Amino acid sequence: MLITDAQFASCRGTVMDANPDMAEEMAGRIVEEALKFVAACSRNPGGGLALSRIVDEGWHALLLHTAMYAELCQQLDGEFVHHLPGYGPENYDPSVLVRTRDAIAALGWTTDDELWVAPDDESLVSVAAKCQHSDDSGPIVVQPKPKPGVV
Repeated sequence: MLITDAQFASCRGTVMDANPDMAEEMAGRIVEEALKFVAACSRNPGGGLALSRIVDEGWHALLLHTAMYAELCQQLDGEFVHHLPGYGPENYDPSVLVRTRDAIAALGWTTDDELWVAPDDESLVSVAAKCQHSDDSGPIVVQPKPKPGVV
């Protein structure tokens, strides 16, 4: 697991706080996919990866736990994945979600494909997150980790 059980429960709770009618099981699924996404981005800087609005809800929860999130990115031994909010359904590109799921699979994980859907597909779950990312709109920025002791 990429984070402790307590950290996972806290992030799942954050998703549920933002989405009061959401079941605990669904919130957990969303956080799991967000963790996979961050790992894939960290290992594929410049890889043109993006996530669905549903999974973005989990990424937002991870980001709100700033110390844990920074630790997570460092633990991945990759790059720090920054989030720049952006919204626009026109940013949806189905191929980028396929590319992202492929990058996750390359790390040895399967994706919960029910959560990797178009921004207007709320047949499974509706989320508070309004971001819609694509590989060319700039909301995801991967930067090298700072060197220890350098400000």
